[in-house]
Amino acid sequence: MKKNILTLFFCSLTLIVKSQNTTENIQEPSVEKSIFGIQTGFAGLWIYNELKLSNQFVFRTELGFDTYENDDYYPDAGFLFVTSTSIESRWYYNLNKRIKKSKRIDHNSGNFFTLKTTLRLNDLLIKFGDDAKIVSNLSIIPTWGIRRNIGKHFNYETGIGIGYIHYFSKNSGFIKDKGEAAINLHLRIGYQF
Repeated sequence: MKKNILTLFFCSLTLIVKSQNTTENIQEPSVEKSIFGIQTGFAGLWIYNELKLSNQFVFRTELGFDTYENDDYYPDAGFLFVTSTSIESRWYYNLNKRIKKSKRIDHNSGNFFTLKTTLRLNDLLIKFGDDAKIVSNLSIIPTWGIRRNIGKHFNYETGIGIGYIHYFSKNSGFIKDKGEAAINLHLRIGYQF
């Protein structure tokens, strides 16, 4: 009888110890605290930093060179390299789903929504001749995209969005400013430090 009571006692301790593992000990999937990298694509070269705001949100800053087919204001200027600065808040919305499917989320690998705001200034234009001019502009484009990792340091990113671009043409001597629809279509490959 004593053996049965001792066996029952030790079995109940095992059940109690096992029940101590609660969901409070499991950490929620999260974006990286801060990442820095460089990306290139068919439309330019950029350096970026993503700073964690919460488990799913980052604040991204970007400085780069966009290839720019000139607008209606200076049609003879042709194809240019324009210095662009961008800020955006990104929401990596599917981190939990990727973890459940045993997929990577390191280096902010996942699907995202963002509101990309880009400023291009004529003063920061890389000029290859006297005809090289642009009208400074600001674009705000909601974008959906994905980022995936290739190995430890490389990644690729693609995104698409439709938004608004505003041309500050009065500052360049034209009669009035102009605004129109804009498209953000990007495909980039990058290296993360």
